[in-house]
Order: sequence, then structure tokens, then C-alpha cells
Amino acid sequence: MEDFKSGFIAIVGRPNVGKSTFMNRAVGQKITIISDKPQTTRNKIQGIVTDKEAQMVLIDTPGIHKPKHRLGDFMVKVAESALNEVDVVMFMVNADQGYGKGDQFILDRLQKVESPIFLIINKIDLIHPDELLSLIDLYREKLDFAEIVPISALTGNNVPRLIDTLKKYLPEGPKFYDEDQITDHPERFIISELVREKVLEYTREEIPHSVAVVIDNIEKQDDDTVLVQASIITERKSQKGILIGKQGSMLKNIGKKARLEIQSLLGSKIYLDLWVKVQRDWRDKERHLREYGFNDTDY
Repeated sequence: MEDFKSGFIAIVGRPNVGKSTFMNRAVGQKITIISDKPQTTRNKIQGIVTDKEAQMVLIDTPGIHKPKHRLGDFMVKVAESALNEVDVVMFMVNADQGYGKGDQFILDRLQKVESPIFLIINKIDLIHPDELLSLIDLYREKLDFAEIVPISALTGNNVPRLIDTLKKYLPEGPKFYDEDQITDHPERFIISELVREKVLEYTREEIPHSVAVVIDNIEKQDDDTVLVQASIITERKSQKGILIGKQGSMLKNIGKKARLEIQSLLGSKIYLDLWVKVQRDWRDKERHLREYGFNDTDY
């Protein structure tokens, strides 16, 4: 039997380049939320891919950007800390957006990284092959990448090749997790993220970024249903009104969609009880950041 390989791989990039879509594709199941709104991922989310040859622990980081509040500071620190503790760094860019200032902001930080760095050009299904070649040449001048792999995380195009290439860079090592484990995050975290995803889906403007979701209680009932009680935290009364909606319509829609996904995750019938609470400027208050799961000890 060949030697087994294992290691940690960080996925970094500007907000909204498809890091979470790739993570879910690689793992084969939804463990991280996907949204068309930037800065969706706020914590390091670890996905685990295990086969006969290797175990890869993928770390989906928040998009690296210039922070505007303490939550933003936290997100950037989380992403940057991941660069120093992994075997490979995947720098993901969006093919149809091309090179931008945000990429240079990240490339400047990658200069100090000693691990092999892959350039992953995602969303290649959105551009002409000729554009791809010039994009590769442009990025090649910026940094000495160990590998350059174009993919479409959405369609799965070239993802198997990327997985095989990543394995070659991993050291020999043990299985850190059981074969059937796909994430190291507790159920509570995944459930809160699924609720937050539905808030992102249904709301616009400042609301998506002003929301945190806290799981208050998970309790198995006598009839084998699971009661999940959660609070959606927002910053202003006006936002609370929008989240509840006319005669509770918005909250009902969020709850209905989230409940279906949580049922699929837990394999049990779910009763989801959602409340909306106002906590002014929570994104700039350390105590609230800690309460809502954005903890300094996470990086």
C-alpha cells in the first residue's frame, strides 16, 4: 500500500470569487453558505475530503479586504492567520472580473508565505479561452505560483484535476479526522449559517452585513422532531421591521427555506422558531462579537 498523505489547504481570495462554492463541490455536500453578496464567510470553515490516497483539510477563509469595522478586522485576521499554518495556499481569482486592486492587496500578503501557492482561476465558464491565456500571463508576472489551475467550481470543470494536483504537494501523514467526517464545525454553527444564508438571499443593501444568527436552543422532542430556536441579531429597529416583514411574511419565508435545509442536514423533522432582536452596532463591540461566535481565540 502506498503511503497515505494528509495536510491543510487554505483558500484565499477577494470576496465573492467562489471559495465557498469550491469547498462545497470538493466536499460533495453543503457545509458553507453561498451568496451573491460579498464577505459571506466570516469564520474559517474547514471541509474535509478523504479518499484512499489522502485526506485534505480545506480551510475556506473570509474574503481578504480592507476592513471598515471590528468584524471586518476579525475576518481579515482569520484569513491571514490561515496562510501561516497550512501546507498549500490556493489563491482564487474570478476569471470574468480579471485582475484588480483587491488582488494586489492579497498578493502583497502572499509574498511572505513560504508554502506552495496555487493560482486558481475560477468561473472559466464565463470567459473565452483566449482571455484565459492572457489572464494567466498577467498573474504569472505577479508571483511565482507552484501551479496554475483554471476551474469552474459551479460546474465542476477541472476540479478533479485540481484535487489530484493538490495531493502531490501534501506530506505523508495520518488521518486527522474520521473518513466520513466532512467538517470540523459543530451542528450549531452549520445551522446558524444556513439561517443566515436565507437572510442573505431575501434581503438587500445593508441588512445582510448587519446580521448575525445565534442558536439559542436545540432540543429533541418526544415525537422525534427537533426544536431549533434561533435569534437573528440586527443593528437597527428599521432592519428588524424589514426582517419580520408585513404580517411576519419575510420571517416566515426565511424560516421555511432554512428549515428545509436543516432537515436535510440533520435527517430529522425540524420545528424552527426564529426571533429577530436588535443590538445596536454589534459589529463594532467586542463583547457582542464574542457572544456571536467571532472570537479572538479562533485565529
